Amino acid sequence: MAEINRSPAFWRSFPIFEEFSKELIAEVAALAQWRRWPSGTVIFQRGDDGNYMILVTAGRIKLSLITAQGKELSLRHLEPGTLLGEMAVLDGAPRSADAAASIATEGYVIGKNEFMALITRNPEAAEAVMRYLCKRLRETTDQLETIALYDLDSRVARFFLATLRQIHGEELPDQANLHIALSQTEIAGILGASRPKINRSILSLEEHGAIKRQGNVIDCNIGRLMSLAEPDDD
Repeated sequence: MAEINRSPAFWRSFPIFEEFSKELIAEVAALAQWRRWPSGTVIFQRGDDGNYMILVTAGRIKLSLITAQGKELSLRHLEPGTLLGEMAVLDGAPRSADAAASIATEGYVIGKNEFMALITRNPEAAEAVMRYLCKRLRETTDQLETIALYDLDSRVARFFLATLRQIHGEELPDQANLHIALSQTEIAGILGASRPKINRSILSLEEHGAIKRQGNVIDCNIGRLMSLAEPDDD
């Protein structure tokens, strides 16, 4: 069993806790339990009780839905530093998707009852969680806009930019290297396209000088990516 990380900086790296005081962080750390899931482990399924949330510290977790036709729709791939399962913890509804470890994964689990008791007795924590939920809602709206309103080249460019902002923040450098652990098939699932179409869009971005692939590393020209992400309709 791994020792629980009690550093406030560590816990605040997860957006839901970034406004928590040092005292609240200590309470959160006291609730956490370390877990490890081997590659391929089904962590939870759609319809399960949402009785805990997970803070991913290593590995990768895939969130997906199985359609009525038996096809898998990929929703998100959660890397270290991300949180999942918090919606079901906060609203009491069942799990809305399936979660599985894409590779060997580690993280901290925080139980629903314990976390809800913490925010009930600490109004400042409840307010911080509400602001976090509002931010998540805006991010979901942006994702839906990307899929519905933009052509595939623009969607791929926006995907790269969104990934870069997770690393660098909103102020991006002129050039940045990006290592994406996801396969083209996984990216296709996120953006609602087929793998061959994703491959063609990545080639198109290369032809426009927006990216340059060097093995597993993508060298990104931020200005050109932004131009492709927001094409001129005229």
